[in-house]
Amino acid sequence: MVLLKDESAVASWLGFFEETCKADIETLALSYPEKRSLMVDYWEIDKYDPKLADMLLRQPYKAVFNAEEALKRVDVAAEQKIILHFRVKNLPDMQRVLIRKIRANRLGTLIGVEGLVKKITEVRPKLRVAAFHCQKCGAIIRIEQDEDVLKEPPECLEDQGGCGRVSSFKLSSQFSSFIDSQKIEVQENPEGLRGGAQPERISIYLEDDLVGEVSPGDRVVVNGILHSMPRLRGALKLTSFDKSLEAVSIESQEYAFEEVEVTEEDEKEIVKISRDPTIYDKMRQSIAPTIYGLDTEKDALVLQLFGGIAKEMPDGTRTRGDIHMLLVGDPGTAKSQMLSYMSKLAPRSVFASGKASSAAGLTAAAVRDEFGEGQWTLEAGALVLADKGLACIDEIDKMEETDRSSLHQAMEQQEISVAKAGINATLKARCAVLAAANPKLGRFDEFQSIHEQINMPPALLSRFDLIFSILDKPNRKTDTVLADHILHSHKGGEIHEHLKKTTDELFTKEQEDALMKHIIPVFVPEFLRKYVAYAKRRVFPVLSDDALIILQNYYVDFRGSSQDSVPFTPRQLEAFVRLAEASARIRLSQEATVEDAKRAIGIIDSYLRRVGTDKETGKFDIDIIATGISHSQHDRMRIILDIVQKLSTESKDGNANRSDVIQEAEIQGIQSSKVEDALSKLVKDGQLYEPGHGKLRKAGD
Repeated sequence: MVLLKDESAVASWLGFFEETCKADIETLALSYPEKRSLMVDYWEIDKYDPKLADMLLRQPYKAVFNAEEALKRVDVAAEQKIILHFRVKNLPDMQRVLIRKIRANRLGTLIGVEGLVKKITEVRPKLRVAAFHCQKCGAIIRIEQDEDVLKEPPECLEDQGGCGRVSSFKLSSQFSSFIDSQKIEVQENPEGLRGGAQPERISIYLEDDLVGEVSPGDRVVVNGILHSMPRLRGALKLTSFDKSLEAVSIESQEYAFEEVEVTEEDEKEIVKISRDPTIYDKMRQSIAPTIYGLDTEKDALVLQLFGGIAKEMPDGTRTRGDIHMLLVGDPGTAKSQMLSYMSKLAPRSVFASGKASSAAGLTAAAVRDEFGEGQWTLEAGALVLADKGLACIDEIDKMEETDRSSLHQAMEQQEISVAKAGINATLKARCAVLAAANPKLGRFDEFQSIHEQINMPPALLSRFDLIFSILDKPNRKTDTVLADHILHSHKGGEIHEHLKKTTDELFTKEQEDALMKHIIPVFVPEFLRKYVAYAKRRVFPVLSDDALIILQNYYVDFRGSSQDSVPFTPRQLEAFVRLAEASARIRLSQEATVEDAKRAIGIIDSYLRRVGTDKETGKFDIDIIATGISHSQHDRMRIILDIVQKLSTESKDGNANRSDVIQEAEIQGIQSSKVEDALSKLVKDGQLYEPGHGKLRKAGD
């Protein structure tokens, strides 16, 4: 460390601190040792002395050492001697480097990397100065540790009062000084990746008061010194090295969509377009234009993209603003293509498949791997990485059982709790979920309840604000238009490739444009990303009194019109509010009007007609989604249970004959096929059991 000391540099830093940071240092002295770091803006240093700023970037070890030496000499009225860390933030853009662009010429320099925290280890003590007991003379020899491998004294050092002989030494923890340390892994932001690139990662070492400040899923900018670490093959050191970062400071990126840059010209264009009366149609036409039709679904996807307002209540509870949506349907109806398009369009998004997810999977996990050097580390899954964005989950019905249970909490409370291997943590998952699922039997059956067709529990289905069934029914008129759309799109693509890769003049650009015009989005994805980011940053609509009354009347009247079944619950009322807020955001309005409320009602009405209608009565019944059993089925099952109870009591052996149960139920007006279905369901659920062939008994009797 003597080599790093430079009195002229110390004097320069002392002048800088005395002139610009004296008040901050005095404030820190009052809360020392809880706070022991001085955070300085890089541009303040550059303004005071450009040479000092340049030295910080080019020779950071030397600059930081001398700055901390100068901090010890600042005259502060404090009861005890204070030793502060020097930390710098807001580095110039030329020092901000993408993880995948880090090269050897950056080694030893101060850089900033941006990304999201993927893994963290536990906080561990690390030796800073090791005290060794000489086994011959008993002297204590102190050796400063600046590497990962423990450095022992070569001999008992005379300048520290030792005997000067070669000896064996024993480490004394009591006289050694330790510092907290932690290792984290930062991964590139998913929105910066295009074309299926794999996100790259870098290991970062944190020390002292930087530890414990970040959690998996946090978006951060880490400013630190890039250095190399030797790779080992057994006992041999290789010539290729691993890169890692020694953190100097961490800047948290709490605000969503800040990474999407919106210029003044973009802002003018966005405000101008928001006043267009046909804005909703144009937005819909910009969502996956190669996919024909699905207008209601695309309207809902636009609203999901903009989202509602998350609210913090006075009692500390949080109400989510994100809209969750599930697409269920026949094969070949472009569900996966829709998800893929949305994942590329949303400013913050993660795409995952329920079947292919493992380890941290969709939620989060404690894992034991090389990164934690054999210890448990906390790793973030897809929903945590999509915090404040959109999580697109394909084949959600095929996900692991462990993920399914934690998905309940992730979707409603927007948190994920991990309790494993001594790690207890709660991670944020404030994202909208767009999921796709396939029916068990391949095709969607309109006459069966949605719960029976998808391998998902009703409790999880009920957490989706919108569920759309996408059917593929033969219809000559729509099939003709669909075939025309698909074939013309393909022909346009063929001509485009032909013009690009050949020099003949068989086709013209005009022919390509004519075929492509119906699949060109009104707003290009890049502009739409900026529009969404701008709306989410600036627009926070409030429901107007008229809109509030419309939603209230619709909810109360609808529930009142159906005394025997529950058409929908307060959870759907919250969905109305979220959709109305998102509708107002699209036109950058700070007020959600009657028009927005009606748009929300129209979309939820459409969804309930498809999947929330009791096929027997034709009425809306939310129990079909929430419990998997409609109100009419529930009543029927209760009657059959009473019949079984009555017949069991009357019989000598305490069992009811199956045929007698069916006969008695038919007398009470229930069809025999429906009685059979109900009996099968009751036996499967464990409410009835069969002690013998054709015999039934109520469970617990």
